[in-house]
Amino acid sequence: MQFSPEIEERLNRLQEKYEAMGQDMTSYLDGLLYADFLTYWDYIHLDTLLSLQSPKTPFPDEEIFIIYHQITELYFKLALHECKQITSAQPLTVDFFTARLKRINRYFEALTQSFEIMVDGMEKEQFLKFRMSLLPASGFQSGQYRMIEIYASDFINLVARDKREELSTATIEEQFEFIYWKFGATELSTGKKTLTLKQFEKKYAKTFIELGKENVSLNFNALYHQFKANNQTTPELEAELKQLDINVNVNWPLSHYKSAVRYLNRDPEDIKATGGTNWQKYLPPRFQKRIFYPALWSNDEVENWGKGWVESVLKSI
Repeated sequence: MQFSPEIEERLNRLQEKYEAMGQDMTSYLDGLLYADFLTYWDYIHLDTLLSLQSPKTPFPDEEIFIIYHQITELYFKLALHECKQITSAQPLTVDFFTARLKRINRYFEALTQSFEIMVDGMEKEQFLKFRMSLLPASGFQSGQYRMIEIYASDFINLVARDKREELSTATIEEQFEFIYWKFGATELSTGKKTLTLKQFEKKYAKTFIELGKENVSLNFNALYHQFKANNQTTPELEAELKQLDINVNVNWPLSHYKSAVRYLNRDPEDIKATGGTNWQKYLPPRFQKRIFYPALWSNDEVENWGKGWVESVLKSI
């Protein structure tokens, strides 16, 4: 049988490759000969993926709740994949930075658009019953989401609003004690840490602090200012950073707020979230004023951060 020139050329290149490694190409060709063809379901481990839902109650809508949260964590993993590419790029160019930010923004936009599944995709009565079997677990405990925040900005911008000025020159460890989300996971009646927060800190505190230290000069805000100091920033980069600020610090928490109002808002007293989190103060953007890139926003935009969003959501419910 005659080989085409294209096949002969590739065989020669393979021979050179394996000789350079001191390997026998024939053995590798035998491996290809004996191996089965790859299937879609094996490649993505589909059977394993579809077996990862383990409801704790007989309520059908609990499976929706589990699957959606698993989808969310996979999107967070995609975002972190891009974060790591940005901070490890040598050298990092403005074009590469901008392209990866676009990817992260697409992931968060897909999540925000799909969150109607959590707002209107479950029966309220089912949710209020099966949620009691999930205590003290809470979506608050998403370590991947916190890592995205740490990659996105200077650590001080994640500190509680009323402590930022005081802790502006403090160490990462000192700033971590006042990171904003801790104040959303305190018991409503006593102000003490919830079990949800205690579990979360036990698992992730060391990881968050180490990541914060590693990214002092590599987080997106620091990288942006380095480009700006060298007159290398572009309108496209600034637009993507501002969009990330809106996606992560406004649209995403506001989607959760809308869901919380839908399921937990009840007169005369709101229902507590599964982890006992103070969702009324923790989720609305206007209370936290958490902004990754304050230099990109006007004073008026900062002052009115999220002001109109909560009211518009409440009117739509």
